[in-house]
Amino acid sequence: MPVVLAQQNHNFSTAQALDIFNTLYRNLDLYYVDTLDAGHVIEAAIGGMIDELDPYTEYYKESESDELRTMTTGKYAGIGSPIIWRKGSDRCVFSSPYEGMPAAKAGVRTGDIIMKIDGEDVPPCGSQSPSDYSADVSSRLRGDVGTLLQLTVKRPGQPHLIDMTIRRENIKRPSVAYSTLLDTSRTDGKPIGYILLDGFTEDTYEDFSAAFRRLKSDGAESLVLDLRGNGGGLLQQAIQVVSSFIPRGQVVVETRGREDNDNRVYKTVSQPLDTEIPLVVLVDYASASASEITSGALQDYDRAVIVGRRTYGKGLVQTPLPLPYNTMAKFTTSKYYIPSGRCVQARDFKRRGEDGQPLHLPDSLCRVFHTQAGRPVKDGGGITPDVVVSHDSLPTMLTYLQFSDELFDYCVDYRNSHSSIAPPTSFHLTAEEFEAFKDYMVRSGFTYDNRAKKALDYVRRVARQEGYADDAAEEFRALEARLSRNLADDLQRWESEVRLSVESVIVASYYYERGLIAYNLQDDPDLDEAIRILNAPARYRQLLSRP
Repeated sequence: MPVVLAQQNHNFSTAQALDIFNTLYRNLDLYYVDTLDAGHVIEAAIGGMIDELDPYTEYYKESESDELRTMTTGKYAGIGSPIIWRKGSDRCVFSSPYEGMPAAKAGVRTGDIIMKIDGEDVPPCGSQSPSDYSADVSSRLRGDVGTLLQLTVKRPGQPHLIDMTIRRENIKRPSVAYSTLLDTSRTDGKPIGYILLDGFTEDTYEDFSAAFRRLKSDGAESLVLDLRGNGGGLLQQAIQVVSSFIPRGQVVVETRGREDNDNRVYKTVSQPLDTEIPLVVLVDYASASASEITSGALQDYDRAVIVGRRTYGKGLVQTPLPLPYNTMAKFTTSKYYIPSGRCVQARDFKRRGEDGQPLHLPDSLCRVFHTQAGRPVKDGGGITPDVVVSHDSLPTMLTYLQFSDELFDYCVDYRNSHSSIAPPTSFHLTAEEFEAFKDYMVRSGFTYDNRAKKALDYVRRVARQEGYADDAAEEFRALEARLSRNLADDLQRWESEVRLSVESVIVASYYYERGLIAYNLQDDPDLDEAIRILNAPARYRQLLSRP
């Protein structure tokens, strides 16, 4: 079909659909038995339309437009602490105040329950949805820079309410969440630098380059760049980070879309900081978008060894667009292609399976591309590391524990009954404290899903349907007894893993995010592998060479 005719047909179909929608709404507004709430109904229609596309195309109503600006800049005006709704109190509580920000400076702690804001009571959530309730409380905490906030909180374990006066500031979380020269006792005496990038916001390159220069001046001779859990952000910041290690004028990423403006080639734009320093980049399934551009470009130029697990696979580009009445949207307008020609997008949202889920390109259909040195790499979504580090599978109980209200409450109680603890890298619960923790969890009524027992229940149902359940009844009872563990036994059985979960939360409540990272890096298989690679120059060169 000629291009012009195809475009005419598309235009006609679009006009027809909009005419039907407008006519339908006008008639509903005229004849429906109840008066329509235009904002609510149209928002629902917008949501349904966007749900048919991809999860990255989003609409922001007027009250949410600041959220999009915060996502891209990493900045907002407020007191600097997330809040969460807690079922036990039916109120919002503070969760992990940011170090050096107004809330932390005023003495706010994780678990403090918000009772009053500026002298006005904050009632319980009640019948309101927890998400709407939390959004309302959060909006009351934010305000113009320099304004004072009068806050009243209830601290668990203390009989009296606590009043605080907090001056709002511009809140900017640093992109470099942590940087250090690794302990030489762990690196066989080699000076290895470590930088963890939390995201790609408007100051990322500035923060990164400052941290890198500090490490170099401290004697770092190689570097680990940690992008695990980094969900991405601004494309230009990713390009500048890549520019730190690649000569000027090299292609970093290409975007391809329907409009000419969406088809662009982005190259390194500045003089590199260091083109020779040995470099390992850590990634995992939560490394996405700008993280994948950074790690993928460095892999395509054989500039870094990528270690960890396959990344998420987000190769779609979003463009923010202002809409009428202070609303906004971000639309997917193109796809990313890194220097080897690979697209990192993993899921095809235009083609869906019978279950409605987007299709994922199977490995058998992935195409082979090559790095600058001739190493084979594949598309099909995400960045596959040069060295894959597998992690031991963990019990279902541990996942439930990490996100449980009961663990949160225990750690809040611990913080409020201990004025100080040992530094992050030397803190551990004593044997008596771990026993007390187990008793606390048992008394709290904490429950978790036993996958093995669920599987057994399924097999028993099938056996019953097929008529041989009675014959195997004794075997089923014996197996069920073997699979039915109690909570105290499971907590003891997985003591090492449980300790890590509990101690990390406690450490964060005293030493903030920096302390949490320092604690977690002590037992980190990915970092251990990175150190082994950087301590073996021959292996490092071999990993970056053509087979």
